[in-house]
Amino acid sequence: MSSVPKAVPQIMMKTVRRSMFGAFLAVAATLSTGGFADANAQRRPAQKPVAIAEPAPPYAAVADLVLRSPVIIDSTIRSVEKLKGPEAVGAPAGYARLYVQADVLALIRGNDSVPARIGYILDVLPDSRGKLPKLGKIRVLLYGRPVPRLANQIQLTGPDSQRRWTPALDALSRRIATEALAADAPPVVTGIGNAFHVSGSLPGEGETQIFLTTRDTRPVSISILRRPGQQPSWAVSLTEIVDESAAPPQRDTLLWYRLACALPAQLPSAAVEKMSEGDAATAIQDYAFVIQSLGQCTRS
Repeated sequence: MSSVPKAVPQIMMKTVRRSMFGAFLAVAATLSTGGFADANAQRRPAQKPVAIAEPAPPYAAVADLVLRSPVIIDSTIRSVEKLKGPEAVGAPAGYARLYVQADVLALIRGNDSVPARIGYILDVLPDSRGKLPKLGKIRVLLYGRPVPRLANQIQLTGPDSQRRWTPALDALSRRIATEALAADAPPVVTGIGNAFHVSGSLPGEGETQIFLTTRDTRPVSISILRRPGQQPSWAVSLTEIVDESAAPPQRDTLLWYRLACALPAQLPSAAVEKMSEGDAATAIQDYAFVIQSLGQCTRS
């Protein structure tokens, strides 16, 4: 692992650390480790790192990163220094704690301005020979939060919150951030409220409605329709009144994520306890159809 570049005297780094590490590491030790203004105003290095052509991680994995991170920065690692002694306190067992400085290329998400260079703490696992990964000059996406009173520092929101930059990951992160900030963004689903089933006039005909609970109490409901000789159909509504034009969410959208990654695998018994045995059985079957249609919430 390369340390601070030779062009930067060690005494300068020590001076920098004395002035800002105390407050920064105090914050980092108490929180989990891991727009700001005009991104066009950020400086860019003379040579842009080579883009890596590979697919983005699954939508749900990137959504986890974006939604928990009020700051997302496209940057290139400038220097890396291994911390020792009191400065390394708090690193997970077996991990090395690094202080990383990176040059900002663009701001993807945030509310305030950032300087051209930022610093952050990163915990890394050495390989079987005890060697640390070589990070210098790598272009990365950083998913973090601001550090109070230290505008040139961020804190990563998790151990996976530094990711190697790729065009696909950049594009997906931007799309999810845009979805999350939209005025009509779907609420966070927290579980199942209640459900009911109404049989139709013909055998095999009926409708099941399932009402979901949300973090901010906004309404979300799922309707499943059954007609004789046809496949069941379902839709999700984000209003008090079920919209006849409502449809299932498109996969890899924020609404799909809110449902597929939050709903339980089976309809809770409490949701159907007031139904007749036959209606409860149909509602359970209809809910299973919805879960199957949504597909797995794949994060790895």
